[in-house]
Order: sequence, then C-alpha cells, then structure tokens
Amino acid sequence: MANQSFAIDGPGSLLAVLASQSGLARGGSSSSSSSDSSSSGGISATDVSAYFKLVFLGLIICVSLVGNLLVSLLVLRDRTLHKAPYFFLLDLCLADAVRSAACFPFVLVSVHNSSAWTYSALSCKVVAFMAVLFCFHAAFMLFCVAVTRYLAIAHHRFYAKRMTIWTCAAIICMVWTLAVAMAFPPVFDVGTYKFIRDEDQCIFEHRYLKTNDTLGFMLMLAVVVLATHGFYAKLLLFEYRHRKMKPVQLVPAISQNWTFHGPGATGQAAANWIAGFGRGPMPPTLLGIRQNLHNQHRRLLGMEEVRSERRLGRMFYTITLLFLVLWAPYIVACFWRVFVKSCTIPHRYLSITVWMSFAQAGVNPIFCLLLNEDLRKVLRAHLPTYWRTKQHLPQDEAYCIM
Repeated sequence: MANQSFAIDGPGSLLAVLASQSGLARGGSSSSSSSDSSSSGGISATDVSAYFKLVFLGLIICVSLVGNLLVSLLVLRDRTLHKAPYFFLLDLCLADAVRSAACFPFVLVSVHNSSAWTYSALSCKVVAFMAVLFCFHAAFMLFCVAVTRYLAIAHHRFYAKRMTIWTCAAIICMVWTLAVAMAFPPVFDVGTYKFIRDEDQCIFEHRYLKTNDTLGFMLMLAVVVLATHGFYAKLLLFEYRHRKMKPVQLVPAISQNWTFHGPGATGQAAANWIAGFGRGPMPPTLLGIRQNLHNQHRRLLGMEEVRSERRLGRMFYTITLLFLVLWAPYIVACFWRVFVKSCTIPHRYLSITVWMSFAQAGVNPIFCLLLNEDLRKVLRAHLPTYWRTKQHLPQDEAYCIM
C-alpha cells in the first residue's frame, strides 16, 4: 500500500483518521478475501474440468492405441483370420490408432493451454483435415462392411467367389479415396477448417447453411450412416424370412446297368461299379468328382459357416451402432448450427458430445474381443506360456504358485 500523510489538527481529527484507516483496512481485507474466494472458486472449477478432460482423453488414447494395435497384430499374425471381414477390421483398427496418435495429442495441448491453439494456422488445417478424414473413413468403411455382410448371408456363392484379397484391397482403397474427397475441399476454404474454442480442437466450422458448404458434408455423413443401418435391416429381414429350412425332397436315383446316379444316389452304386460289379460307361457321378467336391466346398454355406457369419455380422453391427450412438449427439449439434441462425449451444452439451466422439476410437477393440470368439482364441494362443499354464492349473495349485 502506498504511504499516505494526514494532517492532524486535534483529537477529533485523530479519531477521524483512525476510523478512515480502519475502514480502509476492513474494506481492503473484505475485497481481497472476496476476490481470493471468487478467483479460487473460478480456478478450482476450471482446473477440475481441465483435469477430468486430460485424464479422460489420456485414457482414451491409451486404450485406443493398445486395443487397436493388439487386434491388428492378432489379425496379421494368425493365418486363420486372413479373411475379408478381418481385413476390413484391420483397416478400421489401424485408422483409429492413427487418429488417436495424430489428432488427440493436439487436443490435450489445447486443453492444457486453457482452450487455446498455440501452433500455426497451417498445422490447424492439417489436424482438422485428419480428424474429418478419419470420421468419413469410418462411415464409408462401415457401409462397405454392411454390404459385404449382406452378401455373405444372402448371396454366399457370389461372395465366396468374388471376395478375394484383391477385392478387399480395392474396397479399402476406394473407401480412403472417398474419405479424402470429402475431407480435402475445406483445405481450399470451401467451408473452413479452424480452431473451435468450445470443442478444444481444430475441426470443420459448422455455420449457417447460407454461409458455407457445411450442409452438404453433414448430409453425406447422415446418408451413409442411415444406408449402413438399412443394409443391416435388410439382412435381418432376410434371416427372418429364411429362419426355417425347407423340407428335404427325395429324388429317385437313375439306374444304368445297376449303377445308380443322380440327385438320389447314395454313392454305394458307384462303389459297386469301381469294384467291378457294374458294366457299361462310367456313371456321371464319378465324372469330375474331385472338381465337384472342391467347388462344393468353396461355394456351399454350411451351418457352421452360417453361425460364423452371423457372429461376424453381430460384431460389426455393434461397432456400427456404437459409431451412431457416440457420433449422433455431435451430428445433432452440427445440424443445429446449420439450420438455426445465430444459435447458441450449451457449452456442457457440446463438450460431452465432442468427448463422446473421441471415445469412439477406443471402444471398437474392446467390443471386438468381447463379441468375437475367434479373436479370443488367437489371443489366448499368443499369451505367454506361464499365463496359459496358470489358467489351466487347478485352483489349489494356482494358489500354491501365487
């Protein structure tokens, strides 16, 4: 406090000076205490919010990196998983891992700096481009997975013949091309990529529909998500209509010199012909029998294959449903900004929706391991030997080892 001088003319003046000094002291202490309390209250609320954001996003990054890389390694190392659906799952997991490693650390830094972007504008555009790219990639890939799941059940012969590793590679390249086509135009200011303070991230700036091209991007995302669920609904309807097997219709065999052939033949007559009991030309049953059995093994869908395809369908639909649930609130907020001019979205709602969209990158591997028995078998097969022997030991012996 600055030194102050007072002129004292008498006892009355002295009392007045003392009263004014005590009043100033009380006022200063009360104002300082109120400012301290208000500042401490404001800082504590902000610090708590930032702390929870940092912890939650750090947990998402760790779970996403560990889980997605684990599922990717399992698919790559085990030959039994080298199939079309697992190639698509591998692409989804690698994309989520790259998103967690490339985009989320910048969000951590912005939250730590009190919702401020400390890098250049070009780096903000690059991070926003990657965030939008991975979002559209996941949407397009889940749509392609839904189409292939429908083909695997409803048109299995076509699916088994056409869905090769090269077809999978072509589908994955097509998905990435479409995602780049959707995410690249805003880099040239068709719309804008900028840092949104309320979201703590660089992302597409969603504004009123007459201001920029936000509506086209959001409609494309919504149409792709709805079409994906439409294919799963079509698959469910197909399985409902074919829930009962048609009764077997017995067709009599065709006799040719006591060598029966045709749909009703059991094969015993052909064995009789090979043993020399039949005469005449070779029965049609034996012509190209190896080729027919090979083609039948490749194209016909057995009950075990039906169960396997259904399990894969349930796993991928769960991933698709999680994508819808975790992204839908944020999409609603984006449409709110597009159709309502000068709207104000509650900050808490917007923060929750943004963090839900971040969580989508970490939940996929968890549900894949929970719902897919093949992945769990491969995981148990690659666990350390000590862990596997410890699990198979009786309970008493396990306690002794511990």
